[in-house]
Amino acid sequence: MKWTVLSDNRSSDCRLSTEHGLSVLLETDNHCILLDTGASDLFMRNAEILGKNLAIVDYVFISHGHSDHAGGLRFLLEQNKKAKVIISPHAMTGKFFSKRNHLHSITTLWPEIDRDRLIPVTETSEIDNGLFIIANIAHSHPMPKGNQNLLVMDEHGNYSPDAFSHELALYSDGFLFTGCAHSGLENILTSCPWPVNTVVGGFHLLDGQESDYELTALSQRLKTNFPNTIFYTSHCTGDHAFQVMKNIMGKQINNFCKE
Repeated sequence: MKWTVLSDNRSSDCRLSTEHGLSVLLETDNHCILLDTGASDLFMRNAEILGKNLAIVDYVFISHGHSDHAGGLRFLLEQNKKAKVIISPHAMTGKFFSKRNHLHSITTLWPEIDRDRLIPVTETSEIDNGLFIIANIAHSHPMPKGNQNLLVMDEHGNYSPDAFSHELALYSDGFLFTGCAHSGLENILTSCPWPVNTVVGGFHLLDGQESDYELTALSQRLKTNFPNTIFYTSHCTGDHAFQVMKNIMGKQINNFCKE
């Protein structure tokens, strides 16, 4: 199994462009899976630089409905005519907004997707041999405080806090992809019934939200409860938040933009 970051907020590779978005290519013995598609076609341009052939992608996994994770889907489907799209139906029907800095839409512009290529997921299930999707993530642990800026709009134009029923996680052979982890890293791990060796994704721990005390406590719980799990993050994890966690978790947590 191999995973490669195709787009992110940061990069240590001077050849690659960056954006506020996330896309990761997961290559296993059985599948080539695109995990989110960033905000634009940037992931495709970076993939070409890295020598990654996206024509062989057989599954596209969309973790949630925000445009920084699904905005590039329409560009991929213009070129890849076979990949099936794994997504929550709530992601495609929701109207999502952020009030951070100012109120603005973060709803994805969805392409037309042939019904035979669409895999809607509403329950935790096995999509293919060894490929699992986690849905209905239980919120028994604290949610990221950055979520307080994220809203959904109903059919009457009224706004309410986003409960993230549209968020999914992907698991395969010890590998867990969290997307943005709006539901909370601990909640996603708790909702995963299989052993996790590697966690990759954003943790939605924005600088200035959780206190150092809260970040330290989270890091200590992760270190205690998941001692054999290695964590890789960058997108939507603040530099300060990462450093606080690094001070506690050491080699157990890494910034994947430097990998």
